[in-house]
Amino acid sequence: MGKASRDKRDIYYRKAKEEGWRARSAFKLLQIDEEFNIFQGEKRVVDLCAAPGSWSQVLSRKLYLPAKQSPASKDGELPLIVAIDLQPMAPIEGVIQVQGDITNARTAEVVIRHFDGCKADLVVCDGAPDVTGLHDMDEFVQSQLILAGLTIVTHILRQGGKFIAKIFRGKDTSLLYCQLKLFFPVVTFAKPKSSRNSSIEAFAVCENYSPPEGFDPKHLHRLLEMVGSPSGVDDLDCSSGWLEGANKVYIPFLACGDLSGYDSDRSYPLPKVADGTYQSLDPVQPPIAPPYKRALEMKKASSHGIQDLEKPSLDSRLKKHG
Repeated sequence: MGKASRDKRDIYYRKAKEEGWRARSAFKLLQIDEEFNIFQGEKRVVDLCAAPGSWSQVLSRKLYLPAKQSPASKDGELPLIVAIDLQPMAPIEGVIQVQGDITNARTAEVVIRHFDGCKADLVVCDGAPDVTGLHDMDEFVQSQLILAGLTIVTHILRQGGKFIAKIFRGKDTSLLYCQLKLFFPVVTFAKPKSSRNSSIEAFAVCENYSPPEGFDPKHLHRLLEMVGSPSGVDDLDCSSGWLEGANKVYIPFLACGDLSGYDSDRSYPLPKVADGTYQSLDPVQPPIAPPYKRALEMKKASSHGIQDLEKPSLDSRLKKHG
């Protein structure tokens, strides 16, 4: 199956290349913004797990570039965007790259230094582990990634700020929802139109960051282990009835994006061109150092090693025929 075939089967994959996005996931953040207006008035933004950079591109185009092109803007007043990832990525105008671990306190210190001692207005995270297809396992690992993101959020997000993070929906989603509610009075799980219906992914849109009184970010895990009821009842048992049964918490879930727009699960005909031959475009920016690159090199080296072992040496052949 070639690129043209994938262009036909995945409309957002094709549109991303046509519009200059590094990945189709750019449309997800754009559609979340259409519904929740998350970029309004934001000046300091952090993109966690940023590589290959499609969400950083959105932030650049929606925040930095319009401000830069405005006649009234000054250099010192331009929005600041910091992208964090363990992997390097190609530069994006207006985006400061930090190659680091989102669970490390030093990374949070670097971000705040870039903001001249101030904290972020908005933190976004589109990170996800390599999925196994075992939904319970994938949901658990993804929830741990979100809590890792929350670790840095508690250090770098200002009071009243917003946090957007990818989630995997499953039977324990209520627990994650209630953990986020400890810090954000308004939490909505959203499903952008560009996210496939066949996928268990959605996005937690958390608004108005308000940590508990006296909260110390160093004690985050201790607090999460004693998560309280979002109804305000003083019930700190994680296995309480609000997770199941008649008292189960029902999570606000919202579809966003133009619902009459492109269907991410449908195949669309390729656009007609003058000569009748459709030319598939190359990806906008291939990964610089993807984690699978080393694995492919090792596999290739291993296969060559096996071939060398199977191939008899010249000395052994001379001895055999000597």
